[in-house]
Amino acid sequence: MFKWLTSAIIVAIVATGCSTVARNETSPSPRNNGKVHVQQTAPRKKEIKDSKQVAAHLEQLAKGVHGVTNAHCVVFGNTAIVGIDVDSKLDRSRVGTIKYSVAEAFHKDPYGIDALVTADMDLSQRINEIGADIKRGKPITGFAEEMADIIGRLIPQIPRDVKPIGPESQQAPALNKKL
Repeated sequence: MFKWLTSAIIVAIVATGCSTVARNETSPSPRNNGKVHVQQTAPRKKEIKDSKQVAAHLEQLAKGVHGVTNAHCVVFGNTAIVGIDVDSKLDRSRVGTIKYSVAEAFHKDPYGIDALVTADMDLSQRINEIGADIKRGKPITGFAEEMADIIGRLIPQIPRDVKPIGPESQQAPALNKKL
């Protein structure tokens, strides 16, 4: 019985492995091979030759954004890391908006396209707020909220990820109105 079952399984495996099924696939036409040709639309990054000059330029761009009190930039290779100082009492969503605004400004600048934007943590202010939450009887939620604020400020915003908003990026659907 065992030999018969083993033989039947082997024959079934060989039969299914060797079978050919007629496929109704046509080869693509050489004129229309399914490839889409597009032009480069992303801004091209300029090569950084003078890192001090580029760092100063990016710092000035960041300082020009409403809500940024100061900015510091470090350039290495063709990439920059920009730390922005914002008011320590701002909530996480407002800090995220400011970081995004700085990234938008960098997105339009050829030197800033590959920069990383991060916000300061203001640890002394965060620790003070954790202490106040503990006094109010919310030690766990207070700690969790402050840690979320710290992490939200640390995570960089990359200008290359910014999606431009404006008439050139929004295409309103055409409406066919008949009166």
